Amino acid sequence: MTTLLVTGGAGFIGGNFVLQAVADGLTVVNLDKLTYAGNVDTLKSLEGDARHVFVQGDIGDRTLVANLLAEHRPDAVVNFAAESHVDRSIDGPTAFIETNVVGTLALLEAARDYWKSLAGSAKDTFRFLHVSTDEVYGSLGQSGRFTETTPYAPNSPYSASKAASDHLVRAFHHTYGLPVLTTNCSNNYGPFQFPEKLIPLIIARALAGEPLPVYGDGRNIRDWLFVLDHCSAIRRVLEAGRVGETYNVGGDSERENIHVVKTICALLDRKRPLPDGRQRETLIEFVKDRPGHDRRYAIDSSKLQRELGWKPSVDFETGIARTVDWYLDNKPWVQRVLDGSYRMERLGQG
Repeated sequence: MTTLLVTGGAGFIGGNFVLQAVADGLTVVNLDKLTYAGNVDTLKSLEGDARHVFVQGDIGDRTLVANLLAEHRPDAVVNFAAESHVDRSIDGPTAFIETNVVGTLALLEAARDYWKSLAGSAKDTFRFLHVSTDEVYGSLGQSGRFTETTPYAPNSPYSASKAASDHLVRAFHHTYGLPVLTTNCSNNYGPFQFPEKLIPLIIARALAGEPLPVYGDGRNIRDWLFVLDHCSAIRRVLEAGRVGETYNVGGDSERENIHVVKTICALLDRKRPLPDGRQRETLIEFVKDRPGHDRRYAIDSSKLQRELGWKPSVDFETGIARTVDWYLDNKPWVQRVLDGSYRMERLGQG
């Protein structure tokens, strides 16, 4: 593959994927609507690079997508475009249905029509890769992991919208023959993450010496995946994944939320002590849990490791230290993101 159409490529995971793909010599046509979480600053290093073509637009715009496909003739479509924050989906689920379900349907229709127009090896090798989440599987107990055969049981408007999009992708393969691939990942973290998610939010508030809100008792467990490991997994699935298959992508790094917060506090206490000498753990405040908060997620990525030879290369301790350092070194990026549409308020009160 030499050319990709990437949707949502100015977001957190999509932006990291685009940077990695262009650095590796691929040409990327990057379609992003630039909603609150899209940020062209993430792509600043690609200014003037002919291998990166940025287009502001909506995946639900069939004419725009069809024109981009016809003009650039990509070898694959990689769909990151999504409303992705659970708390925002609780406050306003409609936008999640519009983008994650209706938008994905429009993108699938355009990709299907483009694929049908291809011939020979171009048609044989074309792929539509849909990036999804482990949240479609619901909540785990204290043991076990999600596999690719775990029944879907979404518990938030966000996860329900992603589950619906996953089903549409599967249906377009079985109904129309569209050569699709789906990846379901665990919680990502790393550079360029919008600062309403747990890790960048805690970093920003801890740096400012502000209270650190933790939902419930802080014992909710997530499997943390460093974003660049996730990007390499997607590339590997694009290269060698079996058409029609789903691949789970996990970091093998289960941690309680309170452990994550305390780890960030300890790192910042060493790197940027507060002027008054306080330990940042004293800033932790347990707040009312959000509605429908899943207790535990954990991904079994053995299929991906066994079939395609991928495995995570960054453990949590290394990854969180790299992430804290990145935010310390890139404060202007964070400040430009906080442009008025988001002020680190707590969302998701229902």
